[in-house]
Amino acid sequence: MTTTKPKKGDLLIAEPSIIGDMSFNRSIVLLTDYNKEGAIGFILNKPLNYTISDLIPELDASFKVYNGGPVEQDNLYFIHKRPDLIPNSVEISLGIFWGGDFNVVAKLIAEQKITANDIKFFLGYSGWESNQLETELKSNAWVVTKNTYKKDIIEKNYETFWKEKMVELGGDYSIWSNAPENPSYN
Repeated sequence: MTTTKPKKGDLLIAEPSIIGDMSFNRSIVLLTDYNKEGAIGFILNKPLNYTISDLIPELDASFKVYNGGPVEQDNLYFIHKRPDLIPNSVEISLGIFWGGDFNVVAKLIAEQKITANDIKFFLGYSGWESNQLETELKSNAWVVTKNTYKKDIIEKNYETFWKEKMVELGGDYSIWSNAPENPSYN
């Protein structure tokens, strides 16, 4: 289940020791690209207080928008599992796709042909330069796991996702699953 060398489509689970890092504390990141130049991903479990219609008023939909990461937070990104409907999508892995024609996405939302279970929106992304992620992995900032949820990861309950992963990892991680987000609150 855990692996040491990440690849596109894997999950990065923030180690409990990343306390105080507001972007990545208790984060689960889906790696959308990983190569010698670096890595890109989206935080899956950090919802913002926005819906897609708050950002694009002509879209009458209540799809949540998530904090994808600290890079380019003024840009909207999306992952989905409907390449049959959204042209120009790029497969990440296991039936999950990144991007595509946003005009088509807007039309599909208006026509109610895609649901929140098909697509996930993000402001910003998580990015690492060449060797930066490897350095963070060596310092035990992340646990790398396979995406066992495949395309259904889009539907995961963001509120309990990190806690579930801590329980799955077992051992000392299980203890962290019930710890408060900020240990000073304990």
